[in-house]
Parts: sequence; structure tokens; C-alpha cells
Amino acid sequence: MRERGRIPTTGASGSRARYPARTARPDRSRRPSGQHIGSAAGERESPVVLYGWHTVSAALCNPVRRVRRLWATENAVRRLAEAGISLSVAPELVRPDDLAARLPPDAVHQGLLAEADPLPAGAVEDLDSGIVLALDQITDPHNVGAIVRTAAAFGVTAIVTTARHSPEATGVLAKSASGGLEAVPLVTVTNLARGLAALKESGFLLVGLAGDGDVDLAAAELAAPLALVLGAEGKGLRQLTRSTCDLTARLDLPGALKSLNVSNAAALALYIATTRLRGS
Repeated sequence: MRERGRIPTTGASGSRARYPARTARPDRSRRPSGQHIGSAAGERESPVVLYGWHTVSAALCNPVRRVRRLWATENAVRRLAEAGISLSVAPELVRPDDLAARLPPDAVHQGLLAEADPLPAGAVEDLDSGIVLALDQITDPHNVGAIVRTAAAFGVTAIVTTARHSPEATGVLAKSASGGLEAVPLVTVTNLARGLAALKESGFLLVGLAGDGDVDLAAAELAAPLALVLGAEGKGLRQLTRSTCDLTARLDLPGALKSLNVSNAAALALYIATTRLRGS
């Protein structure tokens, strides 16, 4: 049996199935970590670990997210009450150092830690409007989390990513997303090229972002629905991903440095795309 008030030491797969999965007991032998969004067929999904004010409060405000356990300091509980956030589960009061001891050394928990079910997600074939981001094996959870946060700010319809070679939607990624996971669906595909082909069949214009792209994104002919495809830093878009796109575009920069961190590139690309589509 779980000891009352104890906090999970493991992360969750954070994978998104069509329907929420039954919560599995966490492995207390290790801290939150993981390798991918999406579970292999037949693999039991684990609960998602969320920490930090924006991350946990957004989850509590999301009627679709089922929070199973909540650990909080007295100050955090008071802050939730002052913000008018109703709790679907009774919080277990703990001290700040109890939370810190259960998280990575650099984790900023702000007095809140929750264990929740993964969110349900639709299929890539169901996407038919707006702007979609597709991530080609971007593995850094800080970068993906920052992209999710930016996507939420720009009203992105969904983020398409692969079941393998992607970080879990939990822990560091969720904290970096700052509540964005509750606003932007993550749609997982087994094969990105096939997922992009499905988007193309639904009428999406596929634009791959690359440093050697054929045209500056700001000058490209853009149309909605639009899918912006981003590759990992260093290797960029894989060849099959690139060949599946309708065109490749670059971000022309005026300064001495001609490249950006992938999360910053996503923010700039979304600003250009939304501005262009709004004016068309």
C-alpha cells in the first residue's frame, strides 16, 4: 500500500491514447524521465507527473484532465483558493523540501505536484483546419515544452509528433509548456511521413523549415490549413520528411547568427505564418 502523503518518484509515459488509460502504480525507484510520447501497442500507460504553478493549475482547470493525486504546500493551497480554482481531489499537504526531494535538482515545483491521467487525443486524420505543427524527432523536453507553450499562445490546432524519438508529455516537458498541454492536443503517429501524407489528404499545405529552404518563409505563398514541419537541431528534417513536404522554407535573419534554437524558430515561424494568413 502507498504510504499516506508520499509523492511519486517516477514520471509517466505521458502518452496520449484516444481515451484515458487506467492509472498504473508508479515505479518509485527512479525519478520522472522518459523517452517518448505514446506507448507501444499493449504497453500500459502510466500516470502523468505535473509540477509547478502554471502546469498544475491549468490541469486542475481543464475538465478533460483527470487529476488523481495532488500534493501541495499550505501556501500553494491558499493560492489556489485565492485564484478560485476548485479542486477535484483533496490535496495532501506536504512541506516544500518534501516536494523538492522527489523531483530533479533543478525542478521548480512552486509548492505543487500532481499525478494525472494522460489526456485523450484524436487521430491525425481528424485534423482539417488552422495551423498544425509537426515535429520530426525533436527529443529535448525543454524545447518541445517551449514549442507547446508557444503553440498555445498562437492558437495552434494540434502538434503532431512520433511515438518514438520524442519526449514524454510529463515532468520537464509539462513544466516547460507552462500549462500549454491543456490547450494544444498532442497527436501521436507511428510514422511521420504517413502522418504528413494524411494531413496533405486533408488539404494541408506542408511547409518544412530548413536553413537551406527554397524560399524565405516571409515571402512564401502560404495557405490554410497549414502544417509547419520542424526538424531536430543539428540534423534538421529527415530526407523522407523533407520530400513529403510541399515546399521547404528558411527563416532569413538580419544578424550575424543565421540560426535559432528550434523552439525560437517555431515561435518566429508561427508569428510569420499567422500574420500572413490573417492578412490574406
